[in-house]
Amino acid sequence: MTSPVHHRVVEVDGIRTAYREAGPADAPVLLLPHGYPASSFVYRGLMAALGDRWRTIAPDLPGFGHSDTPPADVFGYTFAAYAAWLQHFVDVLGLERYAVWLHDYGSQLGFQLALSAPERVLGLVIQNGDIYPDAFGPKYDGLRRLWDHPGPDARRAIAAHVTLEGFRDEFAGELPVDIADRVSPDLWTLHWALMSTPERLANLVRLLEDQPSTLRWMPAQQAYLREHRPPTLIVWGPHDGYMPEASARAYARDLPGAELHLLGGGHWLLETHLDEVVPLVRGFLARTTS
Repeated sequence: MTSPVHHRVVEVDGIRTAYREAGPADAPVLLLPHGYPASSFVYRGLMAALGDRWRTIAPDLPGFGHSDTPPADVFGYTFAAYAAWLQHFVDVLGLERYAVWLHDYGSQLGFQLALSAPERVLGLVIQNGDIYPDAFGPKYDGLRRLWDHPGPDARRAIAAHVTLEGFRDEFAGELPVDIADRVSPDLWTLHWALMSTPERLANLVRLLEDQPSTLRWMPAQQAYLREHRPPTLIVWGPHDGYMPEASARAYARDLPGAELHLLGGGHWLLETHLDEVVPLVRGFLARTTS
């Protein structure tokens, strides 16, 4: 049985923000910030599967999905700006306690949220969200070269990947053939249609250029895990050029007791292995949020 997923709008920092919500208003909360180049759409199946017992909330970040795209002089389109915005989103909705889903760029925003108010965190679900630079996968090699030589040439190289084909590679790259055909082309065609305005493309390049700033956050995120020991479930797709199996296993350095499941998918595990993920998440949330 699945629960209905509602599509709502709220104003956060003057920005019209779209978000999806499922589940009872008084149920324990699971917050689902999304990554690049996605939107809350990627959580639709998970939310429907959990909404009988948990209140699941997935916002579209500013400049993504169906949220507004404020001018760059109003919203910075940096990781710091998005992290601050997520904290304000939580406050606007009046969320006092929550579990946090950590995936892709959303993992950086979610970790910063946890660091800002660790007492509010019921638990973490980590799905292909990396905080250990020495365990980065080979797809980071090209990015590292651009990070080491910022400027117009690096910006042009980044922009060359912000394309429909680049989006397709983000969603379906590295997967074995028998798994890749489970990923619907709707994912990249939908998100390209949503993102391919001049303003949004420029903002994406700005955000990708800012990614090195997150490297400076990672030691504090690792320390947070060691100090607070939040209940943590790790569900991971190892067919991921950015975040391979080593990135998942690296969490054992700071959370040796974390529950780890390596499944057969890649970076977008919910598109290929949702039926395997859901019972693991339901069991974890039942133990940590009841």
